[in-house]
Amino acid sequence: MGDIATFLLLLILFAIVGTWLRLSRARDKAIQEARARCQRYGLQLLDETVGLSGLRIRHMQGRRVIERRYSFDVSIDGNDREAGHLWMIGNVLTALILPTIELYTPDDDAHATPHDTHAAGGNVLPFRPRPSDKDVRH
Repeated sequence: MGDIATFLLLLILFAIVGTWLRLSRARDKAIQEARARCQRYGLQLLDETVGLSGLRIRHMQGRRVIERRYSFDVSIDGNDREAGHLWMIGNVLTALILPTIELYTPDDDAHATPHDTHAAGGNVLPFRPRPSDKDVRH
């Protein structure tokens, strides 16, 4: 009886460690995505980190998946601190909210595009890069 209990305890321990490692790798991917998006849109990723701030279940392609929400802080001009959020399913970025930009990848079940969502009165807009100093003509 003791061997079965020890085996189950080890199995549970391995499951916990495996889950922790998977979430750790997912967080690293979220940091890479946040850093790349901030750089693309001329924002500073403050503290160079993201934190898991929520989980939700979404229906994608007829099945249920867990979507993770990560929060982080960005600065537009170096003198402020604004909140940013990104959602990921696996290693895929599904939504991003920055102080000046919002991107949403709709569920396949909804058959909507970002333009449809915006036209329907939603508050979700497609990506639009911020102009950099060299793009602005005087």
